[in-house]
Amino acid sequence: MVGRLATGRRRAAALTALGTLVLTAAPAAATAAPPPPAPGPLPSAARTLGADKPSAHLLRALQRDLRLTPRQAAARLVNEAEAGTRAGRLRNMLGEHFAGAWVSGTTSSQLTVATTDAGDVPAIEAQGAKAAVVGRALSELRAVKARLDATARRVKTPDTPVWYVDVRTNRVVVQAVSQPAATAFTEAAGLRGRDVGVRVSANRPRVLDDIVGGDAYYIEDKVRCSVGFSVTKDQQQGFATAGHCGTPGARTTGYNMVDQGTFQASIFPGKDMAWVGVGNGWTATPDIKAEGDRRTQIVGSVQALVGASVCRSGSTTGWRCGVIEQHDTSVSYPQGTVDGLTETTVCAEPGDSGGPFVAGAQAQGVTSGGSGDCASGGTTFYQPINPLLGDYGLTLKTTSAQATLPAPQSGAASDAWAAGRVYQAGTTVTHGGVRYQCLQEHQAQGVWTPDATPALWQRI
Repeated sequence: MVGRLATGRRRAAALTALGTLVLTAAPAAATAAPPPPAPGPLPSAARTLGADKPSAHLLRALQRDLRLTPRQAAARLVNEAEAGTRAGRLRNMLGEHFAGAWVSGTTSSQLTVATTDAGDVPAIEAQGAKAAVVGRALSELRAVKARLDATARRVKTPDTPVWYVDVRTNRVVVQAVSQPAATAFTEAAGLRGRDVGVRVSANRPRVLDDIVGGDAYYIEDKVRCSVGFSVTKDQQQGFATAGHCGTPGARTTGYNMVDQGTFQASIFPGKDMAWVGVGNGWTATPDIKAEGDRRTQIVGSVQALVGASVCRSGSTTGWRCGVIEQHDTSVSYPQGTVDGLTETTVCAEPGDSGGPFVAGAQAQGVTSGGSGDCASGGTTFYQPINPLLGDYGLTLKTTSAQATLPAPQSGAASDAWAAGRVYQAGTTVTHGGVRYQCLQEHQAQGVWTPDATPALWQRI
């Protein structure tokens, strides 16, 4: 026990020192000379992610749907941005002991970080977070869920439509229409009852593709779906959307019934992602529709924590907000299973499919499906945007993107930091001769160099 406590004290001291280094950009005791710091103070996480100046449309929607005061809504966005950076530093420091992180409270003022080692508690608390000592690391939980995913690919699961990693309870949860259905699915995966929790619910998620969500577009003059986020690939402009909306080669027309473009790639089921390349006369912008058809702009694609607020745009139900329940969720639709979705408490209805989800000014994903409605409440799932960008080699259109932003090259052998690449939390890169480790999943923007964004990168 003494050894574990000593280890915890050393970790706390190391992390405290590291936090100071990151926030002040002080030079490390390394042989390589660091690049010269940018003039003036480094931006906070809230400034980097655009959470310090939220749009009025976003604040009003958060007040309405989460029942917040104007001050609480603004404080919540700032707290969530800052919590993401602290959680990223702790995730990198805890390594294999890390078991998840989430925010809670009316203004998301409480960050909780879970670990499998009690010796990590001082280090977690040194960062102003609450420590939760649990039995399973996040990697172990994901391994359990992977067994369920593999089973769903060979066995139909109509009565167990949802399963996910729940970091707040430190277990994998199966949502089923009955306990026997959950038991059958679990046993088919070779898992025991204690390996998973069960949530009995009659809800069966379905894709939401019969009316437009966000800006309308039509597929082969028959089906209507919605634009998610503007993207580019080399010189080709286009937009991201849900994969169930169309197949590769399908022709699209815009909301004004003018020829628009063609589906360049699409996956559904398995994933629910696609992108459409548009022709001349259509220009990619960082805008998405908010309240009353007003526009709000996207700054980046930093993934939000569990418990964070998130909003969605859709033509059927408009601009709606809620909370992220969990990432890495698998959903069994009638058409097949989709892995890697994020579950939210945001309501949606048929016609909202494909529309954008945002956390503050950060793109999160495109609407996939859900259950319930906006009269009685419901659950909605989105396909995260970063995997979509990475898989298809797309660049998200943002207010901070440079006009000549290079195309993503995530498969390149070089570990040099590059704008346009999608970086996972924990990835290490070299920039200016100095090594950095990624704190939060995101697509790198031209102005987000590691030396200038301690919200996203930690010097090592």
